[in-house]
Amino acid sequence: MRGAKVETQGLFSYVSPEQRVPQDHPLRAIRAIVGRSLAEMDSHFSTMYSTYGRPSIPPEFLLRALLLQVFYSIRSERQLMEQLNYNLLFRWFVGLGMDDEVWVPTVFTKNRDRLLDHGTVREFFRSVLEQARGQNLLSEEHFSVDGTLLEAWASQKSFQPKDPEDRSGGGSDFRGQERSNETHASVTDPDARLYKKAPGEASRLAYLGHVLMDNRHGLIAGEQVTTADGTAEVDAATQLVDDLGGNQRITLGADKGYDRHGFVQNLRDRNVTPHVARKRKGSAIDGRTTRHAGYAMSIHVRRRIESIFGWMKTVGGMRKTRFRGLERVSLHFSLVTVAYNLVRMARLGVA
Repeated sequence: MRGAKVETQGLFSYVSPEQRVPQDHPLRAIRAIVGRSLAEMDSHFSTMYSTYGRPSIPPEFLLRALLLQVFYSIRSERQLMEQLNYNLLFRWFVGLGMDDEVWVPTVFTKNRDRLLDHGTVREFFRSVLEQARGQNLLSEEHFSVDGTLLEAWASQKSFQPKDPEDRSGGGSDFRGQERSNETHASVTDPDARLYKKAPGEASRLAYLGHVLMDNRHGLIAGEQVTTADGTAEVDAATQLVDDLGGNQRITLGADKGYDRHGFVQNLRDRNVTPHVARKRKGSAIDGRTTRHAGYAMSIHVRRRIESIFGWMKTVGGMRKTRFRGLERVSLHFSLVTVAYNLVRMARLGVA
């Protein structure tokens, strides 16, 4: 016989969020890695807050919630709080109980400056990377570098003359006008620059995101966001190499855009072997480098860095940034690189 349609809801639940999450769920391994890093950062968190006043939301909870926003491609903090209200998986990952109230979305607005001023996300990135190093997942010898275009949260109409007296029509009609970064700037995001990464592409207001990849397992060993200009990629690559420290010789793979005499010489002065793809004419790479088998290996492996950028733009939401200003874009970019490393480390079996 057909059962009766009875929609009686239980008043109490005796199953915790911990029991509801499957033992083989990918977030379990990620949560373990995150927990160790946040525990190491306890003293850092203590310096961020006063010893007096009303207790704040734990920064550990905020960082875990922001990671969920990246993992699940949630567009806004408002949607994140909506999910956190009824999604038991999210509550478990963040550390909230079944009956705990969720926060208002402006909590992230108010705390973003605090995370930025104290370099918390950069410290988080360093701590996660140290775990990978402790698990012998980093080669420490072979790296690749590349940059990608990050479209700014600003329209072409906002790119207007720097002199207010020269502005007319609200920037809606700019056909036939000569516009450059020297004479124009975005009124909504002054740090954005008009830029195109390759000939034939349309110029757009953008930033450049740079990643230094470890060649062994494809982990991100360094990251940086800069304003978009013609020398930003090589300048950022040099800085990322300097940030590695150490005196041992390393190799650095890169595409043809890095085949510049000044950059190649800078690498050699730093005890770095430049495994840079050669241009057809006027290449700075000669037989001293290309004759070794390691050069061909680096040229092949460096293409893996494109999958990092693909993940960051599709899953991490970095194709068009939601933030304005170099500092805030850099903060979000750093968080997305942390999220990528966590996903990669979990797949490699770190727990």
